[in-house]
This record gives sequence, structure tokens and C-alpha cells, in this order.
Amino acid sequence: MASKLLPLRRLLRLSKLPPPSSANNYCSCSYLLNFLITRHISDNPHRPFYSFSSKGFCSRPLDHDGGSQGPAAIDYRSLLQEDEFHRLADSTIHDLQEKLEEYGDSVQVEGFDIDYGNDVLTLKLGDLGTYVLNKQTPNRQIWMSSPVSGPSRFDWDHDAHAWVYRRNKANLADVLERELEQLCGEPINLS
Repeated sequence: MASKLLPLRRLLRLSKLPPPSSANNYCSCSYLLNFLITRHISDNPHRPFYSFSSKGFCSRPLDHDGGSQGPAAIDYRSLLQEDEFHRLADSTIHDLQEKLEEYGDSVQVEGFDIDYGNDVLTLKLGDLGTYVLNKQTPNRQIWMSSPVSGPSRFDWDHDAHAWVYRRNKANLADVLERELEQLCGEPINLS
């Protein structure tokens, strides 16, 4: 492996790129490859453009500036235990199913249908769209696909005793109530 890297090290030295360390030869090689392709393209503007990202060649990110901020760390102490997650998620989904079935009896929406199977709750509203709610056990989340607001991932909030979307702090039941009233024209109480 070291003998194959010698020509690359020479190119690195000539290109004034930082030398690879023994820990990141693979990533430095992809960095060099990216650099060389970019230089080739800028030197030969009539050649076809090929774009390579270092992510395609490196299984871990390069730390170019040493102080880059990644996504916020997950506090694993706040994650639910799996059995507690299933209890809360199943209870929520079954409650929603019952209330949505009652709601279906009171609204006049052609194609209104509720289906529950394989831990997936599907609410069909004919031409108005379809809602899909399902458990995501590894993430300890309930995922919802909505014809109004798109995909959302809800985490259990211990303080609110509700499933909450982290990005906008929206409560799952509140989102469904608001959107269903907007779509169907009848208010619904899911709390």
C-alpha cells in the first residue's frame, strides 16, 4: 500500500496540499483525486465535466478546519426504552385509529378509509390525499406522511406527554386536528 501511495504523495507535495497522515491515507487520496480532477477540468474547459465528491471515496468526514460543527449530539439518556416506546406508540396509534373511525362517520368525504396493519396506520381521504403513520423503533419515533405538511418525525416529549416534532415543536395530535379540519371541513378532537 505504501508503494502505491508514493506517486500520490509526490503529487500532493507538488500541488501544495497537506500531506496525508498514516491515519487518513485513504481519505487524503480521495482529496487528491478530487483536486486533480478539478484542476484537469479547469485546465481543459472543453473536456466533459465529471464531479467526484470526497464522500464517495471516504467513509468518514475529513476535518479540514478542526473546528467544524456537526449536528447536535443525541442525548441517549432521553431516549425511551424499547418496551416503553412500543407501549406509548401503540397506545397513541390505536387511540388515533379509534378517533379517526368515529370522525369518518361524521364527515362526508368520498373515499374515507382507515387501515391498520403491520404497525402502520393509513388514513385515506380519497382525492384529498393519504396519511400514513408508523413506528420507527430504532429512532423511537412515530413518522407521519401528510398530504398537507409532508413527512414529519415525532419524538416522545416527557414534559408534554405527547409526540412532538423537534423542528417546530408541533404536537402530533394538534397537527392532525388542524390538517383534517382544513381538508374535511369538520373539526376533530384527537387529544
